[in-house]
Amino acid sequence: MATPQSTMSHDGAEKNQQVTFRFCSECSNMLYPKEDEDSHKLQFTCRTCFYTEDAQTTCVFRNVLNQSAGETAGVTHDVASDPTLPRSNKACAKCGGEESVFFQSQQRSADTGMKLFYVCCNCGNIFQ
Repeated sequence: MATPQSTMSHDGAEKNQQVTFRFCSECSNMLYPKEDEDSHKLQFTCRTCFYTEDAQTTCVFRNVLNQSAGETAGVTHDVASDPTLPRSNKACAKCGGEESVFFQSQQRSADTGMKLFYVCCNCGNIFQ
């Protein structure tokens, strides 16, 4: 397993290079990570023709999670035509439309209170 130091540069800053698929130069099939048991080095090997090349870095996979979700994540302008959403006569500041649908914030956090968001039925503008 890779140690935390293996993904760190010499000055301590984390490398943000992208991990990409590697392909065999002989048969164009995908290369898979494999340990050279004699030298204990990481290599990439083709499972078809057994072509092998040394890895340039010890990182073979990087999973970057986005921790922030927007309060209106997944909301499209088409929600205005959804007949199951409640309607309001709150005016839109963008176009002046009098009809809008509303829904509760999608962000689930202990430190945020309930927020209502409105979507204008006329122009699709999202507002509070």
